[in-house]
Amino acid sequence: MTRTRDQEIVESSGVRRTKGKHMLGTSNDSPVCVIGGGPAGLVAARQLRLHGIPYDQFERHRDVGGIWDPDNPGSPMYRTAHLISSRFTSSCYGYPMPADYPDYPSWRQVLDYFRSFAEFFDLRRHIRFGVEVRWVERGLDGWHVTLDDGRTLVYRAVICATGMTWVPNLPSYPGDFTGRTMHSVDYRDDRIFRGRRVLVVGGGNSGVDIACDAATTADRTLWSVRRGYRVIPKHLFGIPTDAFLERGAPLPPGITLPPDPNAILDGLVGDLSRFGLPAPDHPVLTSNPILNDRIPHHLRHGDVIGKPDIAELDGDTVVFADGSRETVDLVLYATGYRTVLPYLADAALDWVDGHPDLYLRVFPRHTDDLYLLGYVEFADAAYRRFDEMAQLVAMDLLLPPAGRDELRKRRAEHQVDLRAGVPYLDSPRHVPYVETHTFQQALADLRTAFGWPALTDESFAEIARRPGV
Repeated sequence: MTRTRDQEIVESSGVRRTKGKHMLGTSNDSPVCVIGGGPAGLVAARQLRLHGIPYDQFERHRDVGGIWDPDNPGSPMYRTAHLISSRFTSSCYGYPMPADYPDYPSWRQVLDYFRSFAEFFDLRRHIRFGVEVRWVERGLDGWHVTLDDGRTLVYRAVICATGMTWVPNLPSYPGDFTGRTMHSVDYRDDRIFRGRRVLVVGGGNSGVDIACDAATTADRTLWSVRRGYRVIPKHLFGIPTDAFLERGAPLPPGITLPPDPNAILDGLVGDLSRFGLPAPDHPVLTSNPILNDRIPHHLRHGDVIGKPDIAELDGDTVVFADGSRETVDLVLYATGYRTVLPYLADAALDWVDGHPDLYLRVFPRHTDDLYLLGYVEFADAAYRRFDEMAQLVAMDLLLPPAGRDELRKRRAEHQVDLRAGVPYLDSPRHVPYVETHTFQQALADLRTAFGWPALTDESFAEIARRPGV
């Protein structure tokens, strides 16, 4: 007899349900819902599996990978995309990236990594692929999760792990443009630039990458930014920059570095404002870091022309803040994304400048049994931090009532300066920014307060398919 999807879900979680709904109370044996099968969703699932917490996981796409899979509708991935953190710092606990990966893996390699991660820790059998969560709301008996097939299931808790880079943020300028416009979320490769005069707008890593792609394909490439940035080389003295800064390395004989990182970059990269870009107006570590070796090369060779912010659009012409005008065929906006959880009512969270206000960037301040994983930014590799955040979710789910009450009080009242006084740029883009070492210490302090150990590369050995690897 063919099993229905309801039967499959029941068998995977071991939870009895009525037709269309779970049978649950407030027991710790009640299941948890994980939304999303990207990196954050996978590390969340691994924590739940490690601690024997029953769960169901839903992924609307046909496989794991999240944004790293360009076939996933809405993915911002493009052909030349690579990690901006090195393979030495980018892996999850207990599962290093392969030794034959390059210093900066491509999107294909990151996708392969997380698909093998899911296999290695036996996570696939708990994931319902091709199932989209349409709505999540709190009921008297738990969290009601409505799926795209019309069913509503009830869960003890919900982990939102769908990420921040799905809904484009599009700027508005005076006037009208008669050429083609697009957002970087729809960009895949440089064929679209052939024979065109292209303007790339935006100073993030995607914008820089795409401007470099256009530099070798378009008839003319312009790159517009609102403010000046310092570009960080991907290697320092032959070592990936993040590994050099995290682990240290002996400097070549006769080389000394000044203590000011701005002076280091100004000495290594030079003054890019002489190529038409605005001069940097902030220290390097107070905004999203741009790691790119190609953009200085293309600016110096005239393949990319730096421009300030757009002042006005006038037919097929773009007028810039310095009064210069350029005729353009295509404007590509690499202007970031809006944080949207389309399946969750805004009232479930407190919002600040378009971002959810979360205790330690994980816990909503005033909503129980709801967790957000991956809604944080810092100048560091992400996935070990996601692991540490997911551990706190598991911890909260397993705490006795008195411990949960204490954590509830902390998340509602405790204010932690996760920025360590760093004056990050005053913009909505930087609201979720934290200083990485301060953030790690805050996660450790909460973990220690409730008697939980630090994660190590051995923490997940017991659930690996090949123990001891």
